[in-house]
Amino acid sequence: MNNEHETRLADLEARVAELERRAAQRPPRTEAAAATGDAFFALDALRERAPGRGGVVFAGVVRGEEGEEPALEWQQGLPVERLAELDWSQCAAALDALGNPVRLSLLHAVWSGTRTVAGLAELSGFGTTGQIYHHVHQLSAAGWLTTLKRGHYAIPPERVVPLLTVLVAAGAVNRPVS
Repeated sequence: MNNEHETRLADLEARVAELERRAAQRPPRTEAAAATGDAFFALDALRERAPGRGGVVFAGVVRGEEGEEPALEWQQGLPVERLAELDWSQCAAALDALGNPVRLSLLHAVWSGTRTVAGLAELSGFGTTGQIYHHVHQLSAAGWLTTLKRGHYAIPPERVVPLLTVLVAAGAVNRPVS
């Protein structure tokens, strides 16, 4: 290889390395951002509206199967100053209820349409009916499940987007689908 080619190759390698370095520093692009073409649409809007030290917002639109309406729409947020004042330990029970793989799987099953303990017992991995009731009680006490009627459960509408947000924050975006 002649000197000119070696110089050009070295220049290209340096440029690729710089692009890779920059790409590694950027936050991951979400599917929602990819769909809109604007990776930071929510952040840009928050930056314009957040007073003081800033704010934290989460929002979501969850439609039924095949995009049917009405959609569940939810947005919640607080200024950073308010978050700093909160007693974070007050969130322990709600987070603790989600800290069990069986409970998360139960929530997923309920969200996917299995509404009864009998239906959950037919699925594998949840244990005995008594164990399922124990987990359902923990999730209900923490507000992640509500009783529709005796033995029938659902995730309350006001908890769907927060639950999905917790999953995203826990890194669900970067894990393979099983």
